Order: sequence, then C-alpha cells, then structure tokens
Amino acid sequence: AATAATATGDSLLNICMDAKHHKTEPGPEGQLYGQCVLWKDNACCTANTSQEAHEDQSYLYKFNWDHCGAMPPKCKRHFIQDTCLYECSPNLGPWIDQADNSWRKERIRDVPLCREDCEQWWEDCQDAATCKANWHKGWNWTSGTNQCPQGAMCQKFKFVFPTAAALCEQIWSGSYLYTSHHRGSGRCIQMWFDPAQGNPNVAVAQYYA
Repeated sequence: AATAATATGDSLLNICMDAKHHKTEPGPEGQLYGQCVLWKDNACCTANTSQEAHEDQSYLYKFNWDHCGAMPPKCKRHFIQDTCLYECSPNLGPWIDQADNSWRKERIRDVPLCREDCEQWWEDCQDAATCKANWHKGWNWTSGTNQCPQGAMCQKFKFVFPTAAALCEQIWSGSYLYTSHHRGSGRCIQMWFDPAQGNPNVAVAQYYA
C-alpha cells in the first residue's frame, strides 16, 4: 500500500496540466520572458507563451485586463505573475482537476496561495476597476475580446473584492485558496520567488502530494 501511495504522490509532482498552451512535460527553457523567467530551469510554458503572458489581449486567451479603463502597472504585474505561475509552473500537480471547458481538459483548484502573495495582490489592485468578481465566465465576447456584460457596473476592486481572500478565491472561480501560511513555510505556493534561491514550490507540491 505504501508503494501505491508513493506512486500516486509522485505522479502529482513535476507535471504539466492538460490545457490550452501547456507543454506535455516540463523541462528547461532558455529564453523565458520577463516575469516568467523564474521558471526557466523547469517550465511547462514555452518562450512564446511567456512573452504573450505579458501582452494586453494576448493571443493566449484574448483577455483584456483594461476592460474598465487602464489597469495600473503595479496591479497588472500580479496578473502577469499569476499567468506565469499558471502557464509555467510544474508544481501544481496536487491541485489539478478536471475542467469542463472546450479549450482545456484540466484546471487548477484550491491552490494554497501564500498569504503575502495574496495580500500584496489585493493591496496593489484595490484601486483598479472591474465589473465582475469571477473572470472565468459571463463576459460579452462579441467583439473578440472580453467586455463587461450589459448592466455590469465598473467599480474599484476593493468594492468588488472586499478582502484579499475574496480576490484570490473568486477571481478565477476557486483556482486559488487564501491561506494564513507565510512565504517560505513550505505549506503554500508562492507566485513570486527568487530563482537564485531555487523554486520553493517544489517542496510545497511534495508536501501536499
């Protein structure tokens, strides 16, 4: 039984989810772009994907961050980092779940995000504006990019997401879980880390696997 348990645990480690732009297996990428460079030693994303993660309305999902006016750069960098983590990280295996979308077979659910990462995201985005709490669905896509649905009012993040937990847990329909664990605790996934110190999320995936 122990062997079976280990096999199951190991199969959750160092893998890429079956989704729109992911590689089939993780591996080194020499030229990851910008904020995605953290994952260059072992990535589920290609250099192209990492570059597109930084573009407004990139071909990845045709998603427009500026749907309620220009998103401030200090806020946008968290969304870029969130995209890099999602596209590039080989350490999300324990939280991969089946997805019922035409464009991907798998998604992540309840990834335990470090408290500081979530709170800084909220802090830097509280004055940005949006018209929806769940960005996965309900947009008007008739123009080819997401626009606010009719009747949805643009308001500041801090009114749409009154807490950091609300932002992290609601915006991608439960992809992240707000935790009280701190960065470096080995119990939560970091969106941000210093690659020179190694990737702290490897140990976190092992712990949960």
